[in-house]
Amino acid sequence: MNFSDINILDFDYPLPENRIAKFPLEKRDASKLLVLKDGRIRENRFYEISGILPAGSLLVFNETRVIQARLIFAKESGAKIEIFCLEPVAPSTDFQLAFQQKLKVRWKCLVGNSKRWKFGKLRMKISIDQKEFMLEAKRLKKSGETSIIEFRWDAAASFGDILENSGHTPIPPYLKRNSVASDKERYQTLYARNRGSVAAPTAGFHFTEEVLQQIKKRGIEQTKLSLHVGAGTFRPIVAENVTEHEMHHEKIMISKESIEKIHAHLPDQVIAVGTTSVRTLESLYWYGLYCLKKKELQQEFMVRQWDPYQYQQDELLPAKEILSFLLKKMNEKGIESLQGSTQLMILPGYAYQIVQGMITNFHQPRSTLLLLVSAFIKEKWKEAYDFALGNDFRFLSYGDSCLFLPGK
Repeated sequence: MNFSDINILDFDYPLPENRIAKFPLEKRDASKLLVLKDGRIRENRFYEISGILPAGSLLVFNETRVIQARLIFAKESGAKIEIFCLEPVAPSTDFQLAFQQKLKVRWKCLVGNSKRWKFGKLRMKISIDQKEFMLEAKRLKKSGETSIIEFRWDAAASFGDILENSGHTPIPPYLKRNSVASDKERYQTLYARNRGSVAAPTAGFHFTEEVLQQIKKRGIEQTKLSLHVGAGTFRPIVAENVTEHEMHHEKIMISKESIEKIHAHLPDQVIAVGTTSVRTLESLYWYGLYCLKKKELQQEFMVRQWDPYQYQQDELLPAKEILSFLLKKMNEKGIESLQGSTQLMILPGYAYQIVQGMITNFHQPRSTLLLLVSAFIKEKWKEAYDFALGNDFRFLSYGDSCLFLPGK
């Protein structure tokens, strides 16, 4: 497959500043819903989605939870230094273990106003359960845009407690505002559970308990997985040739129970809630195909950026067969979940293997997420975005949503 013909400028569109939703609507499910079904585009409200989803479908949600990743320190000079915690480095790279750590941790971070912090330690007073202590930050190493920061504190609190108590919500930079108290709740899905994201799976913002119950009453099943969204999701493609863009790695986890449900709904009933669920499901296919070719589960679940594009068409197998193989091996080995990382980049020309429907928000021009959508609905993306721009839809993270059912 030749991607050198894909020019990122073909995935640009005019997005006026006033069309970017700076704050969410008061009620989550009151957002507009653009529906692409049977080749036609129409406008609904999100609270109507249960009546639009095909009967017998399976919705796949990303239950990752956004962490309060931004710590703002003040130097004695008054300069403010923001440390944006991206992922743990030591003593564990596992998010859940890192959050449990006490006294000392090391994280890979972005440092804002970095030029004003040339040496020494930063200190911040923390108060948890009416007990005060100092949190210290020391830069150990700088590499490109990121730094390794060691945090130390002398208290019984865990690092997870510190972030939740004193961190700020990592709202997207394109909102061009500081986070406010309400972002802590609204920049989070209702079903968020596994801490680890520094950006939200925003397609899930629109779901309320009422909508979830309506979906359940219609007999539409639900299952969950986790992809911890990294800050790289906001990085635009700057090179005209998309092959020069390096995709970010993101950690994923999917349980055997979820794989069983997905397997039962193949080949044409799996609907992903959000592009993060899309990338996880499609990564599951490529990992499974690799394992099946090797006739054994591989120790590390890892899908690299260009892995899917190395296969010839006659090497591909039905997703149901691949998931059957994975489940058989997981049962043999007593494995309850698959964990690893994905760097998968989905470009126009990509053939979707598991996902047959998609719920998603409107994405930035020239972004990897817009390329992913284009791969799914092809040239219809332009018609959909023109329709949205012409009908007062709100864009990006706190904006309105789409339901794409190109084959329904």
